[in-house]
Amino acid sequence: MPQRHSKNNNDLAFFTYEEKRKLGYGTQKERLGKDSIKPFDACCLCLKPFIDPLCCPKGHVFCKECIYECLLAQKKDIKRKLVAYEAQQKQAKEEDEEKRLQQRARELESFDRQNHSAVPTESSSNHGSAPGDRNNFHGANSVKTTSFEEEALRTMKAFWLPSATPDAPVKVDAPSTDTTCPEGNEKLKLKSLFPIHLTEEDKNENKNKNFETSYICPSCKVTLTNTISLVAVNTCGHVFCKKCADKFVKADRVCLVCNKGCKEKNLVPLEKGGTGFSAHGDKLEAVEFKHLGSGSGLGLVKPAPKGI
Repeated sequence: MPQRHSKNNNDLAFFTYEEKRKLGYGTQKERLGKDSIKPFDACCLCLKPFIDPLCCPKGHVFCKECIYECLLAQKKDIKRKLVAYEAQQKQAKEEDEEKRLQQRARELESFDRQNHSAVPTESSSNHGSAPGDRNNFHGANSVKTTSFEEEALRTMKAFWLPSATPDAPVKVDAPSTDTTCPEGNEKLKLKSLFPIHLTEEDKNENKNKNFETSYICPSCKVTLTNTISLVAVNTCGHVFCKKCADKFVKADRVCLVCNKGCKEKNLVPLEKGGTGFSAHGDKLEAVEFKHLGSGSGLGLVKPAPKGI
């Protein structure tokens, strides 16, 4: 049985749905494997098991070395942008002053020309003078016209003349002096980071054949995974599952490990890396831009969120 005509037709002036789907247009579905999902105990920058982990107030966990290097690089970049912005402001101020002086000089020159050219000379007052003598006097209107022509030549923008090619100045906006979290893009200072401590599972009870480090909740002894919501206490850094944190830590206002006092505001939910289910989490969206050609009429295409 032959296929549908729309799948074989390629002489239309527009793209059919089948042709656009072959070019990658529309909803793209893909099932992600374990290697594509960040574990909960991985750094948000290097994506490796964290070493000396530090957590931001929003719950993003980083290696100590990684976040220090990131914040230091941001400070260097802010310093470079500030130098460029100050140089631009200084140059703009100098250009404005130069324009003001040039405008003042043009006004004085125009005033001087009009005062000296409006009074006729003896040669120009004689009607029988030679044509060459009459050309020596142009009058106020001619002087005004000449000044307009000079101004037009001075401000002319011609792409075909190298001397009159207009410039496109690069404007540098005033940079922000605050460092930001590389994961959440909120303001982040070094003093707002706090260390976290995960409870390791007993190696004798660990049945993992790959000998990977496993972590448990110090209260209910449940193995921590991406499917479990985690809460850290920013006063001492101990991590609990959300059920134990809500049932015991929040109610008793004390850490179950070190007996250090804490309040409800000291409980920080940790961000998870996601699972293989599309209903897990609220930010599972893959955005991809595809250019399907200038003649297709589609331009930049933003597909719908990918189902995982």
